[in-house]
Amino acid sequence: MNRKILKQFDLWFPVVVWAYLIFNFSSGRVPVASTVFWQDFAVKKTGHMLLFGALAMLIYRGLLGENIPKKKAAIWAVILAFFYGASDEFHQMFTQGREARVRDVAFDTLGASLVIFLTYRFLQKLPKKVQFVLKDIGFE
Repeated sequence: MNRKILKQFDLWFPVVVWAYLIFNFSSGRVPVASTVFWQDFAVKKTGHMLLFGALAMLIYRGLLGENIPKKKAAIWAVILAFFYGASDEFHQMFTQGREARVRDVAFDTLGASLVIFLTYRFLQKLPKKVQFVLKDIGFE
């Protein structure tokens, strides 16, 4: 394979795999995390934020690898995570035992925004050794 194809695969395959995992999670029944409503709600919404935060981070990494400027990559990572969250909720409208909620898209977007903000704001403040490792896996 030529280098360009390998680079594209390295940048975007993790995004595709993560998006597929999210799709799979949303294709099945939702287990109850707790019999106490607020605990169940907190666990599920934290899950939304973590899943879509990770998705945004992977998208951000891919965009940086495409030489997109950091600020533009950060904005696009959140926008794309938002749209994937919205499409995931749309998909749930047709999944037995699931329901679509605008609130879930908001939690997805909040998670994506928070992770991207923290990365964008604090990545340069990490110790040099950590920055070196992160740069090696695609974060600058």
